[in-house]
Amino acid sequence: MKTPPCALLAEVRTFRQNHPDVRYVDLIALDIPGHFYGKRYPVEMLEKVAAGSPLKLPQNAVLLGVQGGLFKIGDYCFNDGDPDANRRLVPGTLKPVSWESQPLGQMLITSDGTPIEFEPREVLARVLQRLQHKGIHPMVAFELEFYLFDKKLANGLPQFPRDPLSDDADDQPNLHIERLSRFGVVLDDMAQTARDQGIDSTVITAELGPGQFEINFGHSDDALRAADWAALFCRSTRGVALKHGYRASFMAKPYLQFPGSGMHVHISLYDGAGNNLLAAHQQQPLRHAVAGCLQLLPHCMPIFAPNHNALRRLGGTVNAATRASWGFEDRDACVRIPESDPRNLRIEHRLASADANPYLVLAAILAGLEHGLETRQEPIAPLNDDRSSGTDFPVEMLDAVRAMQHHRVVRDTLGAEFVDVYCENKRQDHLAFQQEIHAREYRWFL
Repeated sequence: MKTPPCALLAEVRTFRQNHPDVRYVDLIALDIPGHFYGKRYPVEMLEKVAAGSPLKLPQNAVLLGVQGGLFKIGDYCFNDGDPDANRRLVPGTLKPVSWESQPLGQMLITSDGTPIEFEPREVLARVLQRLQHKGIHPMVAFELEFYLFDKKLANGLPQFPRDPLSDDADDQPNLHIERLSRFGVVLDDMAQTARDQGIDSTVITAELGPGQFEINFGHSDDALRAADWAALFCRSTRGVALKHGYRASFMAKPYLQFPGSGMHVHISLYDGAGNNLLAAHQQQPLRHAVAGCLQLLPHCMPIFAPNHNALRRLGGTVNAATRASWGFEDRDACVRIPESDPRNLRIEHRLASADANPYLVLAAILAGLEHGLETRQEPIAPLNDDRSSGTDFPVEMLDAVRAMQHHRVVRDTLGAEFVDVYCENKRQDHLAFQQEIHAREYRWFL
């Protein structure tokens, strides 16, 4: 439902009153690879947009590859005249930007009027609308892992972050809480900046990798807003890290010898009266939902592991699944069931990499839950009963794309147009990545 122009206009005017030094506002949206694109608007022009003036950006900006280039995808990009598409402001997202050298604001935008079928936020919105019509209301919380690096690269390679107390490299993998203190200044700034953006950030954990941390977000009954939080946190965290002399990265597997960074998503499902649907009938719907998740998981791998590096993360290290599996209180499973009371019974989907697109990850998980609740099939054995339980999923990008593009349920639940566009985008990105000879090839084959 659209917010009335008067409410948006009031939001912009209140922002201007509270932040009179801000002259420009970045209007931003997430593209298919998970990067923000948009325009920097003078704040006085933003008032006109809020009052109803059209806001247009090229439709094909959503289709950018990882490196920002355009690929020929069907008739898009090169045979369609590069048309503009209407966008609208997302209410409640106009916030100050504190990590830039000059005072700025930022605000999310999304499709307006005729939706862009392959826009990530629109894909999730369609899934949520369908669930709402069925009386299903998700409660969602994201968890994101990330690494800190030294600001300077060494021959293009990341360096361990310098411990601000000793000036030594933080090169020891551990879970010690003292690391939260040693990097407390930058971590506190990241958390406070997230809160300033309206993000309900909660627990911070020192993870196993050197310079690796995890941030948790509060549970939200607005699933779109929960995905907004995950996307905006990545943007603000990179900016805050640079301000403090570090690099922050959500790259899935920056070090082969250390754990990768994941995106964990907690989801409960409620009816209109607030009853937990997964807990009904001795938790039988939970089993159906798990079965649906596991059935669609191998066909959504380009979403959960969207690039060559993300596929490196799967298997071989701590708590990274190698097959589609589930279990109670088991972090080796793709789908974990945390211990909880019936009111808070939920799944934790642990497969996605931290650099995956949060809108698409959530859409794919919800599509799996929906499929399971409708087909009412029993899941495979949990890892608690059989440590070898699980089904294979593709770990090569071209195999993953083929498994996704022609799967009927994935096309029906996420949209056939989106699936075709997304799969071709991933295929072209993969082929472009291959078009470079690395030094290792000369060492091995010259």
